[in-house]
Amino acid sequence: MLNLHENLVLNWTYHSNAIEGNTLTLKETKVALEGITIGGKTLREHFEVINHREAITLLEELVSENQPLNEWQIKSLHQLVLKNIDLENAGQYRQVNVLISGAEHKPVDAIRVPQFMQDFVSWYQEKAGSMHPIERAARVHADFVKIHPFIDGNGRTSRLLMNLELLKAGFPAAVIQVEQRLAYYEALDLAHCSGEHSPFIELVAHSVVESFKTYFWALGMTDEANELLKQWL
Repeated sequence: MLNLHENLVLNWTYHSNAIEGNTLTLKETKVALEGITIGGKTLREHFEVINHREAITLLEELVSENQPLNEWQIKSLHQLVLKNIDLENAGQYRQVNVLISGAEHKPVDAIRVPQFMQDFVSWYQEKAGSMHPIERAARVHADFVKIHPFIDGNGRTSRLLMNLELLKAGFPAAVIQVEQRLAYYEALDLAHCSGEHSPFIELVAHSVVESFKTYFWALGMTDEANELLKQWL
């Protein structure tokens, strides 16, 4: 039987990769995390699983250090996301312009990425601290992925950064499920195109509530949990 931490790593890894098109099932992801190769699946899909677990390990180290978000942390997490997949671009800002398939928003030109990332970190260090942790985590995710600073792996990295903020604040990690993908992308695109972040913040808050329920269930709490969650969120 999986313990709570193993269950979190499994579900977080499965859903974050599945959102990006990884075809491994939840059970196959569990097997891949155990170091077993699944027939008929690509090497990249296996690396995406192993890499994500390594990125979570680094993230947990960053949580224990409890330092303000900086570019080194961002690049280090991204380097693990693309480890053994794209060595040239892992941990490196993109040098070409990109488009996000299906989104109205157009990311900034590559030449402006370094300045936008500096501004992003400055915003975080100067203004984000006054926000509720869930709002701050959602804004970090949305604002980072709006810049789309890397050639690949932005989605997985943005969800890692979101949960870095939540965990530092004592909240559980939010696992956005693949079944929510359409609503997730629509809420992000709305935030990027109109500046209306409320639907995306609400989506993240819902995911946090679901994570709280898992922990309370493990503690044998039910009604008490619902009452506490109403007060906190």
